[in-house]
Amino acid sequence: MRIAMIGTGYVGLVSGACFADFGHQVTCVDKDTDKIAALRRGEIPIFEPGLDALVASNVKAGRLDFTTDLKAPVAEADAVFIAVGTPSRRGDGHADLSYVHAAAREIAGCLAGFTVVVTKSTVPVGTGDEVERIIREANPAADAVIASNPEFLREGAAIRDFKFPDRIVVGTSDDRARKVLGDIYRPLSLNQAPLMFTARRTAELIKYAANAFLATKITFINEIADLSEKVGADVQEVARGIGLDNRIGSKFLHAGPGFGGSCFPKDTRALVKIAQDHDVHLRIVEAVLTVNDNRKRAMARKVANASGGSLRGKTVAVLGLTFKPDTDDMREAPSIPLVTGLLDMGAKVRAHDPVGMEQARRELPDIEYCDDPYLCARGADALVMVTEWVQFRALDMDRLKSELAHPVVVDLRNIYRPEDMAAHGFVYESVGRAPVPRK
Repeated sequence: MRIAMIGTGYVGLVSGACFADFGHQVTCVDKDTDKIAALRRGEIPIFEPGLDALVASNVKAGRLDFTTDLKAPVAEADAVFIAVGTPSRRGDGHADLSYVHAAAREIAGCLAGFTVVVTKSTVPVGTGDEVERIIREANPAADAVIASNPEFLREGAAIRDFKFPDRIVVGTSDDRARKVLGDIYRPLSLNQAPLMFTARRTAELIKYAANAFLATKITFINEIADLSEKVGADVQEVARGIGLDNRIGSKFLHAGPGFGGSCFPKDTRALVKIAQDHDVHLRIVEAVLTVNDNRKRAMARKVANASGGSLRGKTVAVLGLTFKPDTDDMREAPSIPLVTGLLDMGAKVRAHDPVGMEQARRELPDIEYCDDPYLCARGADALVMVTEWVQFRALDMDRLKSELAHPVVVDLRNIYRPEDMAAHGFVYESVGRAPVPRK
């Protein structure tokens, strides 16, 4: 099959490379000439484990190409995927669909023969209708079907998620489009991935509902963590105890500083706005957003309390800046309100992240960046674990303690065991677990 992928951001680049690896002929299109030139040189603009090798192998095999001109790729394509950004619109929280609409207009003028135009971007319910209207208006003669195919990729595990998905959701009622998309995803039949065909609007809502539910699970266990601290329970054991119930499941029950990233905050806000536009109030989702925003800022107070109540004139070392490990994505990262809160309390902040410091400098320009965890800790009055990078799980605790001016560690991801930290002589605070006195 011939595929045109419009947009080379996270979703477009991963999807395009994986489709090419299935054996399809894929051309990724982007208006950013510098990005396309870099991709042609083999330079990947995002950090995603395995993506550089996947792109390189498929470019070498002649199945994957990059261009700024969508005319020929669209005209030759069996399917055109729209994978452009849909950021939160400034001021009201709605998804900004300007890039989707602009892509639809350009695609319309280049269509030749039967083509399935597929919205891969995360879009509000009814966007497919508007894309169809734009294409019909711009090119009434076009033989095109508009479908929805939402992505469910986790940053840091996107390639595996694409190749071994829980399900593939396709929103279309057209038999020809079903056949084309069935053929595109046929290589996954060996993995027994369920291919779910549904109405287009239903597919659009599935994406938002899934992300809102996962965000709700995270927020729920975070509130249970707060209660655990007050009553002397261990939130990790609580999470395990409820997660073993297969009606609940263990995933996304890890207490921490709140959710971030490119999807959960944006998509939950957009879902609330979609509901309000239809005179429906999603009280649970609204509460999730409020609790999560408040929690991120509260983490700075947690650090202050562990440091004796005041951070004025003190130095705090922060390990981990990206919203999760195995990505350089800083969008809505909990580290941003945490660091801002620490600065507001009068602290000096220095930080280290294995891959995210270049991105972090744009969001947090007023802090010091260090090349390794021990330099970051040197002379600090407290150390905060914010992102659970695997590199931080095997730190030399004796060395770490010797570098710190005061042996205070606030672990917002529960990486370490309280009894081990106490044995090393740390003042140790975690999330949803009672502190253990130093030995």
